[in-house]
Amino acid sequence: MSSQTLRLGFLASANGSSARAILAAIRTGQLDAEPRLLISNNRTAPALVFALGEGFPALCIPTQGDPERADARMAEALSSYGVELIVLSGYLRKLGPQVLGRFGGRILNIHPGPLPAFGGHGMYGRRVHEAVLAAGVVESGVVIHLVDEEYDRGPVLARRAAPVLPGDTTESLEARIKGLEPAFFVETLQAIAQGRLRLGS
Repeated sequence: MSSQTLRLGFLASANGSSARAILAAIRTGQLDAEPRLLISNNRTAPALVFALGEGFPALCIPTQGDPERADARMAEALSSYGVELIVLSGYLRKLGPQVLGRFGGRILNIHPGPLPAFGGHGMYGRRVHEAVLAAGVVESGVVIHLVDEEYDRGPVLARRAAPVLPGDTTESLEARIKGLEPAFFVETLQAIAQGRLRLGS
């Protein structure tokens, strides 16, 4: 089966953990991809420092104040750097119509809990794990999905289950889920690169 080199862009608001794991996989040959650009809406995001330290371009495009202009700048920057597939790495802002229009069907997000039951506006990070425990379900997991106009509502590409154990706390469940995310994102991207997983039209 033929493989294509993915030209990746990353959007991160803070640490960019997924971006770091993906870059490490590229450097070690586990993933057939090129990191083209990282954008953050946060000037103090560790992800920006990390990207520049690793030698690939990074920009800060704040979204507060003029979100329409930020949307246009982001769409233009991603295009000019040759990005073909966007990875959200803890990006906590809703994407605008220009980015969604230009890259529709090619924007991936990872969510730390079952969808759609534990998704939507404001459901990210620890809040998801708190809701999972409050609901009393026996299984959580990680979901990678395409991004559209609504939070966490885009088509699901891949899921990985994780048990909710007796006596779990928010912290222990969060740690278990976080431990799954990096390798799962890399595996999913490699499946896309190899044509084993299709994004659709």
